[in-house]
Amino acid sequence: MYSNVKLERRMSQLGYRQAELARAVNAETERLTGRPGSLTDADIRRWLRGDTKWPQDRIRLCVEKVLQCSAEDLGFIRRAKKSPSPSEEEDVHRRKFLTATGGTTLAIAAPPCKRLGLSDVDRFHQEYIRILEDDWRVGGLRKVENHAAELALRIRSALSAGTASTEVRKRLHRLASDAASSAAFAAIDAKSHKRARMHLEKAVTFAGLSGDSETQYHVWNHLAMTACQHEEFSESAAAADVMKSMAIARRDPVYASLGHMRKARSLAKMGHSSETLRALRAAEKSFDRADVRSRPAWISFYDHSEMLGLAAGIWFALEQYERAEYFFHQTLSGIRPEMIRNRALYTTHLALSQARQGELELACFTSSKAYDSLPPGSGSKRTTDMLVKVRRVLISSGSRSPEVTEWIERSRQWT
Repeated sequence: MYSNVKLERRMSQLGYRQAELARAVNAETERLTGRPGSLTDADIRRWLRGDTKWPQDRIRLCVEKVLQCSAEDLGFIRRAKKSPSPSEEEDVHRRKFLTATGGTTLAIAAPPCKRLGLSDVDRFHQEYIRILEDDWRVGGLRKVENHAAELALRIRSALSAGTASTEVRKRLHRLASDAASSAAFAAIDAKSHKRARMHLEKAVTFAGLSGDSETQYHVWNHLAMTACQHEEFSESAAAADVMKSMAIARRDPVYASLGHMRKARSLAKMGHSSETLRALRAAEKSFDRADVRSRPAWISFYDHSEMLGLAAGIWFALEQYERAEYFFHQTLSGIRPEMIRNRALYTTHLALSQARQGELELACFTSSKAYDSLPPGSGSKRTTDMLVKVRRVLISSGSRSPEVTEWIERSRQWT
């Protein structure tokens, strides 16, 4: 436990480790004086322990600039001997630096770059959570997509204009990648393949800069979805294989399960029934091994109900409509209240499963329920396109049932 808690707290806020702070102060010293500083992490520990209570003038001013606080606010204690007043002392220090730097007034007067810290990470993260919540509620609106894309750009601009510790920089790159991935997912939900690809290209870059396996996994998850939506099923299966090979999938069964599920979906679309069932069983077994732990916000959607919903979609792709209907019912009985878009989407899938089995009146009721559950102005084209498919099945049935004919007429405005 260090005695200089103020310095320790400020270092934590800005994400500085001891060696990193020493390097930053040395760099500031060299920038202002032309001569490199010689601080080490051992010097920082002496400050934290309180062994060094008042660093030398030149070092102290550089520390103040790097940490953006006065020496007193950083917990340093002025020497007991008589000193000039604070204003006089500041003038003395400025004269010393002017002498040391040969009169480079501009170097001293220039405003420092903003130092990004954990508070900035938290601020951007809270905004990202709001984007996720909007997506869960209304789906692929351009407003949601643009907000996510803008957040990624603002994080990149903050990193370009400011300075940050290695850890803070990695966290911000992870957030930028996650935001770009959310923009891509909004485009996927709106069924805009080109826009999704554009966002994912940015997400790939940010994920690479983060050096984080989970962030890279997030991007590949959306690449698998985008390829499958564009009927590039071999590419989607290959993306799923990358997901399964990543370190995060080897460590956490939830990630392994989702990778197997994406692979099963692609295989089902290619008509490889036996391989699909193996992948589906692997997804279910992996999920059953998962424990309760802290995970990033984006993957919280993949709970037990979502796992059942994705499995239902695979049974549907295999034309096992009765089994798909059973799983869709299981999904809808457990889906979380805030997942409004997903509830509507799975309800339309349930309606199509019923229509494919000849349960036409029931399909009318279910699809009406799905449409009514969508918030006004929802951007989920995946959901409305599924309603179009239900309508086509009902029209092609030739049914003259009043319920069916009335629904066909009513649904004209939806589709």
